[in-house]
Amino acid sequence: MGSLFSRQAAPLLGIDISSSSVKLVELGQDKAGGLVLERCAIEPLERGWITDGNIEKFDEVAEAVRRVVKKSGTRTKNVALALPSSAVITKRITLPGGMTEQELEVQVESEANQYIPFSLDEVSLDFCVIGPSKNSPGDIDVLIAASRREKVQDRQGLAEAAGLKPMVVDIESNASRLAAGRLIEALPGKGANAMVALFEVGALTTSMQVILNDEVLYDRDQAFGGAQLTQLIVRQYGFSVEEAENKKRSGDLPEDYQSAVLRPFVDNMAQEIVRALQFFFTSTPHNRVDHIMLAGGSAPLPGLTEAVTQQSGFPCSSVNPFDGMEIGSGVRLKKMVREAPSYLTSCGLAMRRFLR
Repeated sequence: MGSLFSRQAAPLLGIDISSSSVKLVELGQDKAGGLVLERCAIEPLERGWITDGNIEKFDEVAEAVRRVVKKSGTRTKNVALALPSSAVITKRITLPGGMTEQELEVQVESEANQYIPFSLDEVSLDFCVIGPSKNSPGDIDVLIAASRREKVQDRQGLAEAAGLKPMVVDIESNASRLAAGRLIEALPGKGANAMVALFEVGALTTSMQVILNDEVLYDRDQAFGGAQLTQLIVRQYGFSVEEAENKKRSGDLPEDYQSAVLRPFVDNMAQEIVRALQFFFTSTPHNRVDHIMLAGGSAPLPGLTEAVTQQSGFPCSSVNPFDGMEIGSGVRLKKMVREAPSYLTSCGLAMRRFLR
């Protein structure tokens, strides 16, 4: 009988495919229900293989997914993937309460027609009930999500080409928010009423979400990222792009790198983050945030969190989505700690295993 009550959710990999790398996370649970990081791995992608979330080199990316699975040592085949927010239309609507699942589906389809600029035959559509409507007693709030079917099929096809079984296709910003939710709960007062600006610094794009009590108040993408640092290294020292990327990762750079390249770049990135915050303040009634969280490959750059704190006046930290988790024996701790901020989205995808 015991096994019936302690049955775990089926194992699930979270795989995040960005313009610069494929990141994999697998989570388990201990007996007390605490999260355990079983495995994590990163595999770099060449520039141009993925552009604006579109897969330009399918076979090469599928091969990279195969490599990251092999590198991680996992035997799990079920996978959760994500699409960039730009590829998904989301709309929050209010519907009458008390409908059956089937009635809801019919209602959602007819509502979706108003908001989606494509024929419903061309889209993958899903919805979830958020809960009772705050503004309309007796009604419910429902979130509709729709994406062009070929975008979803591309992600599914990648998983299948790598020998995996796609179970979930999420939205990247949802997944990163799910993982960040644990970290927000670790703030004073369990993060209640804390206004958190979450920045994910990608290679080419930085996405910003302002979160208050699990609600997204504001989101915006900006065209700056870690690839600009690679370009500066190329320009300063005459390396090829590939050499510059490898040396940036390994830290094997000339003596004047810190002063000539890194510090000006960090200051510039901090300015971009502060500018994004100013946009938020000028376009909403808000004029402060309680905490800035930085994720993505460039988040651990030396001096970045200090520069953001200094220029913005708000406390800033680089995130480790595995904080507070037990670390399994299959994880190389030093490497994981160094790369942790890159894993925010893949960690959120892996957490889907435990969502009921």
